[in-house]
Amino acid sequence: QVRLVESGGGLVQPGGSLRLSCAASGSIFSVTAMGWNRQAPGKQRELVASITSSDITRYADSVRGRFTISRDNAKNTVYLQMNSLKPEDTAVYYCNADGVTYMSGSTYYRDEDFWGQGTQVTVSS
Repeated sequence: QVRLVESGGGLVQPGGSLRLSCAASGSIFSVTAMGWNRQAPGKQRELVASITSSDITRYADSVRGRFTISRDNAKNTVYLQMNSLKPEDTAVYYCNADGVTYMSGSTYYRDEDFWGQGTQVTVSS
């Protein structure tokens, strides 16, 4: 199986920074894209940023210019550098991996999608 483990969340003051990491583990051959989504209380989950294996990035308008997504393909790890944080960035941040090709036991799987458990980010003074 494939497992995504997030780290780096926490409490930060407005204007501060945090760096989230998400590592995908398992017998992975390739991952098409990885990204971060977030869900605030009472709101729908929304895309924050994504990055393909070719380093093509996509950002939500609300975070463009403040957040930077990057990826280490060799480690199947994605990072989200969050600067100039605002209270409205408070949410649970979920990592996702799309188009994963991997082995589990003797079975070969293609183009499966996975989600992490989420990490809380709270921006408050």
